[in-house]
Amino acid sequence: MEHAIDESAEWPPRKRLRTSHACDACRTRKTRCDGNNPCTTCAAIGHDCTYGSEANSRSKNDLILESVLRVERTLHELRSTIPANIQLACQQHVINSPQINRTNSFSGSSPDLNLRRQSQAIQTPNSQDNRENVANFENAVLDSMHTSTTESILHWPHFDVFPLLRHDGESIFYLEQSRKPLSVAANPMYPYVDTEDITSMLEAFERNVNFWYPSMSQEQLSSIRGTLQSGMLSDDSVHSCLCLLTLALGCASQAAEDLRFTTEPDPVEKDRRMRKRKLGDIYFQLALKKLHVVHLQVDSQSTQCLFFTALYFASLVRPLQAWEYLSATATRCMLLLSYPANKHDTESEERIRRIFWSCYILESDYMAELSACPPSGIARVESSVPLPSSYHTHTSEIVEEESSLYFLACISMRRLLNRVHQLLYARDTGAAFDHTRFPRIVKELQRQLDDWRDVLPASFSFSIDTDEVPTAAGGFLRQRYLTCKGVIYRPYLMWMLSSSYDDTGTSTSTVTPAIPDVMNNCKLCLDACLLHALDLRGFSQTVVIDTWICSLSMSGAMLIILAASHIPALKEFIGTRATLVGSHLDRLFRTWRDMSFGGDSPSVDRTLTPDTRLPLNLLFYEAYGVLT
Repeated sequence: MEHAIDESAEWPPRKRLRTSHACDACRTRKTRCDGNNPCTTCAAIGHDCTYGSEANSRSKNDLILESVLRVERTLHELRSTIPANIQLACQQHVINSPQINRTNSFSGSSPDLNLRRQSQAIQTPNSQDNRENVANFENAVLDSMHTSTTESILHWPHFDVFPLLRHDGESIFYLEQSRKPLSVAANPMYPYVDTEDITSMLEAFERNVNFWYPSMSQEQLSSIRGTLQSGMLSDDSVHSCLCLLTLALGCASQAAEDLRFTTEPDPVEKDRRMRKRKLGDIYFQLALKKLHVVHLQVDSQSTQCLFFTALYFASLVRPLQAWEYLSATATRCMLLLSYPANKHDTESEERIRRIFWSCYILESDYMAELSACPPSGIARVESSVPLPSSYHTHTSEIVEEESSLYFLACISMRRLLNRVHQLLYARDTGAAFDHTRFPRIVKELQRQLDDWRDVLPASFSFSIDTDEVPTAAGGFLRQRYLTCKGVIYRPYLMWMLSSSYDDTGTSTSTVTPAIPDVMNNCKLCLDACLLHALDLRGFSQTVVIDTWICSLSMSGAMLIILAASHIPALKEFIGTRATLVGSHLDRLFRTWRDMSFGGDSPSVDRTLTPDTRLPLNLLFYEAYGVLT
């Protein structure tokens, strides 16, 4: 375990030279360097200490990759210090200790125990056993049945006094399963569009979807543009299907553009967005009529069609269908990566790698809330798949580089999130329920999170407050950062909620020992939850792809705040900021739903129903005298 460096310590006097005097690592981290070789900072954290003759000229790609590799190495070392037999001993100690009531109140809170038992038979062949998890920790895996879902939080005993929050106890899986099937016209009419419309839709696709998940090359876009401008797509081919899916996603992204600072679009603007959304639905229905052809061909473009179908189902806020196509895409990616294409076809190989990493991000996002879903296995091989490299995705070289950096930042964040969930909340082995283990793990994970933020390019930088971020990409990454931070520090809050503490945070039990700095770390968790909700904006990626995931994430944040409000010592950390959250989220989601992003989703509807908000309103009114 690395030891923190006291940056305020007195360093030996030494004549300061120009930029080459500080080592590369200290310059990157903006840490004071004493000029030794290795310097004190690098020696303490085990970092390679190198000096250049001039200021560090490495690109942001190099810095991010270096940070990712350092995170991988450190976390692997961290996990290797917890052998399987010690984990088993910790579990037995918890069972035999007087803390049984506390651990059961959280770790036993499963929305459906029968579902848990049924899923074990599916999960076991993939995960095998805990010894394999220890040996293969280089893969950032999010195992099934983890205990950090929003539904798991809802089943904490602290919400027994709010029966309306649990509704009829029906799982979000069954809510989504009971929805009416997507209505598809028997013979959808091909829309009339001119060359200008086609160009506009393809540019929107490149500007939005291909920025978030950069898997389509400029060569492909040029081919699609030429095909569309030549007339109606009448043949059932993979290329025709890809053309229609690209148009559908382009239209959907147009409907959600520039919502970041918009809360109530005027009627004319709303009508324009709805027309774009409906046009996208028509193109998607046309694509569905041809989708059978992608199952008859195994190559990078047919795999791309499967992935784009998953993305459009995500935009329709149909998580089960999105999950199904993501799983199919992931399986196809693993097959094609196992049998590499011709060495001269580097574009197809890079395309598959980028689709692979996109599936890794999205599958993990869905598993974060639908924990019983059987994983495709993509996470168990991710460490053997190269990260994205050179690929011509945008007409502008600057935008192309920004997109690549953004994609890499999202991948590394998702890997870190998976490790956080696995280390702290994995079924049976999660450290969140063991006060002797989680403090040091939390400390290390927070350091890794800070490392991730330190190497972000300037265009993605953000502050940890409610100030607006200069770019939408930076704003979305801040949401990811706050999500991760809240999950990292949640064990401290769970400890407070399940232990006997007086109003000052001092333990009143001789059985339960106090944890150092527990109150400050609870505050960090609550601050992250509050900022996560208050900093949410209409980011196009959130609206088009993540509306369903975002709605559950916000519900989880609100539930954690509600639980903490029962403890006087924690209530002061929340303050009146909590009274702003409800109305803020309500405005955002209603605007998105008015434009057909989640309007018919029962699980999104549940987060906005009056029965859900009533307990929150009453609690905040009682605590602060203000209704949310």
